[in-house]
Amino acid sequence: MCDSFRKPILSTLFTLAFAGIWCASICPAVAASETSVTTYHNDNFRTGWNKHETILTARAISGKGFNMIASAALDDQVDAQPLVVPNQMINGQGTHDVVYVATESNSVYAIDATSGQVLLSQNFGAPVPYYDLPGGCNNNGPNIGIDGTPVIDPSSSTMYVITYTLESNSQTFRIHALDLSTLTDKVPSVVISASGMLNNGQAYLFQAAQDRQRPGMLLANGNVYAGFGSYCDINANVSRGWVLGWQTGSLTPLPANHLNNALASSPDTFFLTSVWMSGFGLAANTGGDIYFVTGNSDYSGNTYNKKTNLSESVVELSSDLTKVKDYFSPNNVAQLEEEDGDFGSGGVMLLPPQSGSYPNLAVGAGKAGVLYLLDADKLGKQNNYLNTQSLGGCWCGESYFQSAGKIGHVVASAGYNVTVYDVRTQTNGKPSLVRKASSASVPNGQSPGFFTSVSSNGAAKNSTVIWAVSRPTDNDPANIYLYAFNSGGKTLYSGLAGTWPNTGGDSNTVPTVANGKVYVASNQALAIFGLGAPAKLPPTRVVDMRVPLASGEHEIHGVVRSLNGNLITVAERDGTLVTVDSTSAEQKSRMAEPSVGAGLLARGTTDASGIFHANTILHAVRNAAMWQPDR
Repeated sequence: MCDSFRKPILSTLFTLAFAGIWCASICPAVAASETSVTTYHNDNFRTGWNKHETILTARAISGKGFNMIASAALDDQVDAQPLVVPNQMINGQGTHDVVYVATESNSVYAIDATSGQVLLSQNFGAPVPYYDLPGGCNNNGPNIGIDGTPVIDPSSSTMYVITYTLESNSQTFRIHALDLSTLTDKVPSVVISASGMLNNGQAYLFQAAQDRQRPGMLLANGNVYAGFGSYCDINANVSRGWVLGWQTGSLTPLPANHLNNALASSPDTFFLTSVWMSGFGLAANTGGDIYFVTGNSDYSGNTYNKKTNLSESVVELSSDLTKVKDYFSPNNVAQLEEEDGDFGSGGVMLLPPQSGSYPNLAVGAGKAGVLYLLDADKLGKQNNYLNTQSLGGCWCGESYFQSAGKIGHVVASAGYNVTVYDVRTQTNGKPSLVRKASSASVPNGQSPGFFTSVSSNGAAKNSTVIWAVSRPTDNDPANIYLYAFNSGGKTLYSGLAGTWPNTGGDSNTVPTVANGKVYVASNQALAIFGLGAPAKLPPTRVVDMRVPLASGEHEIHGVVRSLNGNLITVAERDGTLVTVDSTSAEQKSRMAEPSVGAGLLARGTTDASGIFHANTILHAVRNAAMWQPDR
């Protein structure tokens, strides 16, 4: 940000919604070498757009000179988006353009943004190993440490990050305020705790052993916010979604917090209403209100409530976390609940101000594959959307850019393609999304969807590039690739960007674009792309993440063919039909809700009649090539 405006802006606009790219409206134009990416998807609207990229034009990257030019070895899988700070002083090593990467081993790295040299790293305690997660949740790598993308406050050179550690054999979340130059705590870290009130007047306590901090963190209103969900929907009898906040600098918890599901009871003792969004960040508008999308709750389909359980909904929350100011719920909430059709598998993106009678818009999509265009000023309660588009399933989030004439474009990445929509506004009347272009299929053997970012030199012709990272198509070697498309969907580049061997959890990898470079963090590696001589990825190792089985216990994979009460008919990888009895798994709250056509992993024993009695049921991708061997 421009120095003359830095302090007042950070107390108002920057922390409200304009982190990063929107400073351009009040600051002089900045050179490409000065572009920062300090929060998930570039800004608090979550557009994923860097509009100051002068080097990586469509012509430049479609030639032979664009390659992976450097890489860095890391200690674990990376689920967080890399962040970039140029001209950053690193203690004892001078000034560098720095890319900051956080891993699931609770390590934070400061890496030279051009050479890939690790300048500094700090570890913040032993992560929680996969076998200590509820039910042996398989939606992750071998460890859970730093899961959500940190956020950086450039005015104070502080990174806010949440770690997940084993302390005295207890799972513990801590929020840290790190000095960018040393990666050490500026103030003592704070153990995360919270209490909410249920609708029967009883208190419900935050449970670190059951709740997962997955969404990207948000810096707004002089506070830091984070959302929490569950581990594979296991222990849904005690796991509930939260939004929590802390004051910047001191890390003092806000007086209030938001508990998404405040029901004291439900038909199946199944609560959740998680905030997970496949890692997408909590968003904020210019007034400081917070936006997010919630997931499923009880699979009876009967517990959605506009006051006590806003499941499957876009929620607008006041900055002090005391009031739900507005919400949007699709008209098929009951069906989504019954089919595990989380609206909250994707995030909500706010659009920059538009012309016409609806200046503030939002978009969001989830597992059902419907992209909703919403009035962000009046979400409209239930089913009051402006426009919809049919997509594939979205374990994903949207991006945005503008072209000549200030025409806005939404970039969707549901299913297996990048799709670009024009935002059509009217002086009097509702806006709409109009399909403009679609790309070739992006490889993906996991859940439908993937993540994009956009770079351009303002609205200059042929400067817009849409960047995407594929998901693996098998479990060995489980490669992921960086793709580049122009605004018309033409493929400009594809190249190996890393590996993702822990295929039970989706590769929600977000490419970061800044200053002529693209950064992709994956399993134990950071890849740096740019114009220059080609480089290679560092060697990595693969960890066998399968939970140890008890004597006589087995583990099977399959696709659900039918549901009949507690009996599930599953087609194994060779087509054999197996009947799975879910009674024990449900009674122990070790069951992620199965649905017809979805993949399933079950652990248990087989009786003399061939019935498989499951003590644990988890989701699995439908693609058998991603499954580990049965045992």
